[in-house]
Parts: sequence; C-alpha cells; structure tokens
Amino acid sequence: MRVFQRFMMWALVAGILSFLVVPFLIPNDSTGTKTVEQLATADDRFVDLNGLSVRYQEQAYTGDCACTPPLIVLMHGFGASVFSWRSVLEPMGEFGDVIAYDRPAFGLTERPTEWTGASPYGFEGNFELLDALIATFGADREVVLVGQSAGGQLAAEYARLHTDSVTALILVDPAILTTGGSPEGLDWLWAIPQIDRLGPILVASIATSGDDLLRESFADQSFVTDDIYAGYHLPLQVKGWEEAFWNFSTAPRKNDLVANLGEISQPVLLITGDSDTVVPTSDTVELKSLIPGSALEIIADAGHLPQEERPADFLRAVATHWDELIR
Repeated sequence: MRVFQRFMMWALVAGILSFLVVPFLIPNDSTGTKTVEQLATADDRFVDLNGLSVRYQEQAYTGDCACTPPLIVLMHGFGASVFSWRSVLEPMGEFGDVIAYDRPAFGLTERPTEWTGASPYGFEGNFELLDALIATFGADREVVLVGQSAGGQLAAEYARLHTDSVTALILVDPAILTTGGSPEGLDWLWAIPQIDRLGPILVASIATSGDDLLRESFADQSFVTDDIYAGYHLPLQVKGWEEAFWNFSTAPRKNDLVANLGEISQPVLLITGDSDTVVPTSDTVELKSLIPGSALEIIADAGHLPQEERPADFLRAVATHWDELIR
C-alpha cells in the first residue's frame, strides 16, 4: 500500500511538473510567413488610430446631393475582413462616403501582443477604436454603422451607448441573440502562463475549421469558389496571426445589449438572408420586435452573407429604407 501511495505521489508530482514545464518546450512558430506590407493591395489604406495601424478601404460619395454626405462605416463579422464588403463597397458610395475597416485580430490591421488600458480585441477596445475612426473620418456629420454578424453586435451596442455619435444602424444577420465566444468568468484560466502559452497553438485549427463556417455562410455552395477561399485565407498568411486570434478569443466581451435593445434610439434596418443557419433567420426577425421602430428586409436565396451572395438585393434593401434612416 505504501508503495502504491508513493507511486501515486510521484505520478502527481510528475504531472504537475509536466504541466508547468512542457508547454514552454512546445514550439510556438506561426504558420504565417508574410508581413502586412507584402499582402496589402493598391486598394488598401492604413491609418493610425489609438496607436494601431488600421487597414481600411474607402469609396467617396458618388451621389448628386449638394450636401455633406454621411459617413458609412462597414463592420465585418467573425473571421472576415474588408474582403466581405467587396461587392457593395463601391455602389454604396451612392449613399455617402464609405469606410470598410479590419477589426483587430482580423484582416491586415495591426495585431499587438502588448498594450496598456483596454484590450484592443475586446468590446471596450473596439469601441475606443470606433471613437477614433469616427473622429477622424466622420466628425461633424451623420454616421451610419453597417455591422454584419459579430460586427452587428458591436455596432448595435456602440450605438446604444453613443447616441450622439451614430445617426442610424444597418444590422446584417447580426449576432445578437445568438453569439459565439468563450464562456464568461474564465479570465483567471486564460491568465495562467501555461494556458496562455498553449492558446495560440490551440486556436490555430481555425485555419481549417473556419472553412466549414465559411461554407455554411452561403445558401448556394457554388458561390464558395477558390477566390472566396483565397480572400478569407489571406489574413492567415500574416506572421503571428495565431497569437492575435488567441488574444481575441480571450478578450472581454461582456455587454448589456440583449437586455437593453429597447434603448436603441436610432433608426435601424435589419437585413437577413432567408436561409441563414449561422445566425438563424428567425433571430433577426425577432429583433424587429425588440428594437423599437426597426425595419426588416429578408433577402431570398441568401445565407449569412447576403452582401456577398446577393449584393444587388442587398443594395436594393438599403436604397428602399435609406430615407427612413437619414431623416
């Protein structure tokens, strides 16, 4: 019996030592090999906002109003980038000056590993980034936030809390009632050095599992071409993307949006594909009853990315309600 107890004690000690030491012995090399500069295109612009180099693309106003056009800010969803707006960025210039930008951890926006204050990957950091973006591009004019999926959740909560900064909202298959992310209350676990060390290795699987989500996002699988894969995979070529994605995965995203949807005072247009299974179409339909005065457009034969799958129908939906949004 004593021999068994001694064996179990040594086994426990060995297990603890392995947990403490082994994570630091595992190579943590990024699969990305390129710099942002190597991947940027002629359409890409970069601006320093809150100490971050933020990648954006823009389209100047092409309408015929002799007025100060509104600023339209396009906010992509999880795992996406400005690429997801490529089909509607230019034509939306009919309505105002358009900016599409990459949120931290995605696209070609800078991926810091150290920071002071709020994490740039969490809600507070994203709100501070939006503050700076609006101050830089949209000062003293109307601002319309167009948020898709997780970007829609961010846009809605920012608008609720910043009523003086946002004129109107367009929420595209917004991830508000159905959300993702890690469970709350585990900050202490992510802060353990060994877990933090293993984190980037664990999340690296998104490079392949993300393709499943991409395919599910389209109702018509013929749209999922090699060009689509290439566009969504491009940010995964940036060296160090895994660490940034781990920082995003563990960043604080607690918010009070769902309990306070009735506080959104701006005009809101809800757009959803009729075949969305990522954020169920029924979720967006339900939001219409929860957000006072909101309008709803359901796009036929579209999944989670109607602006990509049915851009003409998406633009018609925006045009139909534009005068209601910009009163």
